[in-house]
Amino acid sequence: MAGIYLDHAATTATLPEVVEVMKPYYTKDFFNPSSVYQPSQEVRKRINAVRETIADIIGALPEEIYFTSGGTEADNWAIQTATSNKRNQPVHIITSNIEHHAVGHSCKRFQQSGGQVTFLPVDGRGRIRVENLRQKIQKNTALISIMYANNEIGTIQPVDEIGILAQEYGIPFHTDAVQACGQIPINVRKSRIQMLSASAHKFGGPKGIGFLYVQKGIPLHNLLEGGGQEHGFRAGTENVPGIIGMGTALELAASKMGEKMKKETLLREHLMERIQKEIPFSRVNGHRWYRLPNNVNVSFRFVNSESLLILLDMEQIYASGGSACNSGSTKPSHVMKAIHVPDEYQNGTLRMTLGEENTMQEIDEVVNKLKIIIEELRKESPEYEDFQRKQLL
Repeated sequence: MAGIYLDHAATTATLPEVVEVMKPYYTKDFFNPSSVYQPSQEVRKRINAVRETIADIIGALPEEIYFTSGGTEADNWAIQTATSNKRNQPVHIITSNIEHHAVGHSCKRFQQSGGQVTFLPVDGRGRIRVENLRQKIQKNTALISIMYANNEIGTIQPVDEIGILAQEYGIPFHTDAVQACGQIPINVRKSRIQMLSASAHKFGGPKGIGFLYVQKGIPLHNLLEGGGQEHGFRAGTENVPGIIGMGTALELAASKMGEKMKKETLLREHLMERIQKEIPFSRVNGHRWYRLPNNVNVSFRFVNSESLLILLDMEQIYASGGSACNSGSTKPSHVMKAIHVPDEYQNGTLRMTLGEENTMQEIDEVVNKLKIIIEELRKESPEYEDFQRKQLL
């Protein structure tokens, strides 16, 4: 691909090794894994082997892994499971006010239907306070759903502490780990996580496939009625090539995670340092240290992110203004509002998410281009012109 790709939080390229392992399941090994004859049962064995691979990487059991169409479905399934397990009782859910819409909108819909939802605030760096979470727990709290790492600002939540608290009160803990899985180490047993959502295309796998981990003993809501796939909880013929590809992608991600994290952290620090030193009226959003290795979210004053992205695109630099799910919106995101980014900075937000193929040379080129583009945009800004005039008075 020509250009510099800095939108890995939106999606990653499917790795060549993943494409190769998927190919046979479109052609010679195309069999339906639910059929009884030998070739189909071989496909079934391969699917079960992927469950074992995923389970081993995240510290789960194979029978606790359920395949889905992606992170959004997995998030919705987790919320539906919690709200359907106690249908005859008032149910309370605790989540945060910076969740991905797959969780946030699901909780709001539940609230509109009569359920109780507490949306925890976060601090200025995007982290919840565990003591605040403790104070919001009620006798009818049926689920705590707090994302592992935020998709816009990269802030990592105190997952282990949340898990300890949830276990203390006997409340299932779900985490949307779509941005974290395959990027940083995860162990569901160690962190006392009962449900976890993930999506393959965030870590080098194909689109349209993900998984939901559900700890044994958690009563699972039937998502789709029909056949007996996914232990009878999610009917429909399995996406065999996608499942195979996801297993290989996660295995590859786990094998090189340490090296990848180290490289991306160096690039991230260099990018943030140069922006803060060389571009005035800029601010980095999110936590300084509890942060995904590849995430840089920065806001510029006197700049509109839409114009900024267009001009970067013309330079073949591909980034985003926030979550890819909100790409059609020109309004500041709920995350920017939640962490109290000043109004004069919110409209100039840029998210750059790095990948292992990015280089230091590319990062320097991006900053050099950013400096020129931002200077040009500010020349056309009435607010900037007015600001400069006031400075001279």
